[in-house]
Amino acid sequence: MGNLNKQSAAGAIMQSTKSNTKWNQYLLISIVFGGFLIFGFSENIKGPAIPLIQSDFNASQTQIGLLLALNSFGYLLACAYTSWMSDKIGVKWTGTSAFLIMALSGVFIYLSAGFKTVSVSFFILYLGNGMLEIALGIMAARIFTRNTGTMLNISHFFYGLSSTVAPMFAASVMDWQVGAVALGWRGMYVLFLALSLLPIIPSLFGKFPAEEHEEGETASFKSLMKDRVAWLIVAVLSLGVVSEMAIGGWLINFLVQAYNWDLKQASNMLSLFFLFFMLARLFLGPITDKIGFALSIMIFSGFSGICTLAAILIGEKGAILYAISGIGIAIVYPTIMALLAKRYPKKTGTAITFTVTLMGIASVIGNFLIGLIIDAARIIAGNFGAANSAVIGLKFGYGFIGLLALLCSVSCYFLYKTLEKNKKIIGE
Repeated sequence: MGNLNKQSAAGAIMQSTKSNTKWNQYLLISIVFGGFLIFGFSENIKGPAIPLIQSDFNASQTQIGLLLALNSFGYLLACAYTSWMSDKIGVKWTGTSAFLIMALSGVFIYLSAGFKTVSVSFFILYLGNGMLEIALGIMAARIFTRNTGTMLNISHFFYGLSSTVAPMFAASVMDWQVGAVALGWRGMYVLFLALSLLPIIPSLFGKFPAEEHEEGETASFKSLMKDRVAWLIVAVLSLGVVSEMAIGGWLINFLVQAYNWDLKQASNMLSLFFLFFMLARLFLGPITDKIGFALSIMIFSGFSGICTLAAILIGEKGAILYAISGIGIAIVYPTIMALLAKRYPKKTGTAITFTVTLMGIASVIGNFLIGLIIDAARIIAGNFGAANSAVIGLKFGYGFIGLLALLCSVSCYFLYKTLEKNKKIIGE
């Protein structure tokens, strides 16, 4: 009888442990999925806001490029210390800190009185975004140990989901009336960034797993600096993500100024881009696991670049191709994160930090170059007497975005060949 009671008690304890583990897993998944959902909003509500910010402060295209570059610099700075911060205080409190900073930045944006202060406020927002990006990457690498490519693409599907509706919601929210005054871009930022407080709730109750030390290569900054594959991964991610983020930042401005579209019409096109982007991440994840991570990126980023350049050559009638390009560029980031998790299972956070930090440098340069190319091409075309020099400038700038996607594909070819040579075609 005593043995029966002991067995019964042990069974109850095991059942309770399984239940608690399952509940904790749900909490952790909700933080990752919810974090990417918030991240998508914070990144992509800027599309409809930028033309209004530019108008309110009478800013040039180069100044807007500098604003976006400063955002990337804040993101870069955060990426440089977040892995260290995670090691010191844990990924739970690192993620919580990121959410708090993002919420506070909304208040700072609302209170900004000039272009300099709004630039600083956006810089703070992107500090939070950078911290969140690394924290979510570390969380996901520890949680999704099976079907990594599929699960990371599904996680980033939530980024695509919020990114899809963000431009439309942002454009609509800016028109909301508070008394006799429209909410505007300032109030819109406060409302959306306040959502960052929601994932903190499950974070406080969830228990995050420690880093697992599986068989595989250990990532250290010293070893990564000497690793050809690591640098090729940086090149692929940088070119792909700069292209992806530039579309979110510049497409609406391009459609409004080049084709004289109204803000809502242009916002709808950006939302359509993110719809294709979102669906690609939802359905193409299993393909990346099946045919290999590098080969997948090579094919799909090339497709994105071709769509973008074709849209520019065709003109306004081919505008739908700007949206369709989202299918190809969507898989670059999550698939690279899956590749990092598989290639560097020891100290994955270090590998992510190394890669994303260098990607951040490329983002700073890329956003500034796009604004500079637009203004330079406009001035050169004007000097040659072109009547539509402003449109020519915009086409050259947006063409550079498509070129980046093609270069991403080319870089991935070299990554694929290097991995094939080393017999490490990860993802197959």
